[in-house]
Amino acid sequence: MMTRTLHVGFIMDGNGRWAERRGLPRSSGHKAGVKAVRRIVECAPELGIGVMTIYAFSADNWSRPAMEVNSLMKLLQLFLNRETKQCKAQGVRIEFVGRRDRLPRNLLQAIIDAEQSTINCTGLHLRIAVDYSSRDALVEAARKMAGENIFTRESMSRCLASPDMDLVVRTASEKRLSDFFLWEAAYAELYFCDVLWPDFDRDHLAQAISEFHNRTRKFGGLAKLAS
Repeated sequence: MMTRTLHVGFIMDGNGRWAERRGLPRSSGHKAGVKAVRRIVECAPELGIGVMTIYAFSADNWSRPAMEVNSLMKLLQLFLNRETKQCKAQGVRIEFVGRRDRLPRNLLQAIIDAEQSTINCTGLHLRIAVDYSSRDALVEAARKMAGENIFTRESMSRCLASPDMDLVVRTASEKRLSDFFLWEAAYAELYFCDVLWPDFDRDHLAQAISEFHNRTRKFGGLAKLAS
């Protein structure tokens, strides 16, 4: 039995490969990936997830071809324009994590509107990491704390203002964290699967959650059943 809601992070790999296997442009894979996000947002609460963090665009993704980057930015803006109203109706709070100074103006405004519109929602907390780098976040937090007399784990966590993760799910057979919330995922359970993100659905997520609850978590101490 679940005793609390979980914070699950998603590294959503395989959009490009999904499209290429079908002879489609990579942009089609990203569009299919957005539909998968909607599926998971809808089923997450019933599977015991209270906070969901998705890796939409990393700081290193700027190195991709400009056409693909522009397509991703437009797709994210379209997602917000279409989904914010529905998220609010379902009690989903939207929050963005990452740099904002390099984002297109129209996307930035859509982000601000989505956050303000859903700020009072108390259901699923959907955190979207865009232009995000965990290393950069840690460096920035350390810089802010440089003048403090006390530098502890607790003060670092407060400065990062990001909750610890229970489980990190990565699709498409990749098995690495790729600069994804390294501090917050320090003791997270890791779940890797072969399915490409556009094909990821409720059954795949349920399997990941089931495996999580069947693992034992030690946190450096004695064995403790995941809950």
